[in-house]
Amino acid sequence: MKSQKSVQDPGGKLYLVATPIGNLEDMTYRAVRVMSESAAIAAEDTRNTKKLCSHFGIGTPLISYHEHNLEAGGDRILGILAEGKDVALVSDAGMPCISDPGADIAARAIAEGFAVVPLPGANAALTALIASGLPAQPFLFYGFPTRKKADRRELFRQLAGRVETILLYESPHRLKESLRDMEAAFGTGRRIAVVRELTKKFEEILRGTVGEAAAWAEETDLKGEFCLVVEGAGEEAGEPEDEWWTGLPAKEHVEALIERENLPSKEAIKAAAKARGEAKRDVYRAYHLEK
Repeated sequence: MKSQKSVQDPGGKLYLVATPIGNLEDMTYRAVRVMSESAAIAAEDTRNTKKLCSHFGIGTPLISYHEHNLEAGGDRILGILAEGKDVALVSDAGMPCISDPGADIAARAIAEGFAVVPLPGANAALTALIASGLPAQPFLFYGFPTRKKADRRELFRQLAGRVETILLYESPHRLKESLRDMEAAFGTGRRIAVVRELTKKFEEILRGTVGEAAAWAEETDLKGEFCLVVEGAGEEAGEPEDEWWTGLPAKEHVEALIERENLPSKEAIKAAAKARGEAKRDVYRAYHLEK
């Protein structure tokens, strides 16, 4: 075990500085001081951070550090630390290293023997969790689901059996697909909170079931970054629904929904399309033309 004395250790320090996720009033006094006193601020997007610095009167030089320059940007940061100077690392919003390239330079700095000092502050996932109304512990933070449909479906099948409350991020461009895939894996009745634009003017928290969330997304002009807080499996949540329809042709899937859930054909076609991740027109065609 190697001990780090964050305050007493000599030499340059890498400060991991949390910044507001929307409302600038969530900036901490300590964050302003550390950013002001550091030799440089390493930012994921220097344009965003420049606006933040301007608001708080911080004149520290900015350097670029993001997923496309991890090696070169990281070398520059390590070079400043080697001179005995401090660097403040910030994300575009929230905590560095959480779904963020900061994790790479933090690991490199630790390996090189530099002190890595965290400054607590705003975090979207935890803020969404405490507002969700769902159990706050235990929880499992996953971050952004994979973009590939097959991999995402497999991920949700694995998560469906977890007992922890699950925290996910998702972009507005993929939210509909993710909620459809989640509905297929978790079932329609699992509780969920869909949280967007946290701490901002248009902050919105929707609480309901996965099925309701999927239907809402289909009918909504989706804007902003989203946090999803999903109830874990258990007696109250119910076991995740098996994909009982696996192997059934689309026509038989629709017929089974009509019989099992007493749905009209239009609703059964829509539900089957969502579960299968197929276009509704294709399922409609399979049901009506193959009759």
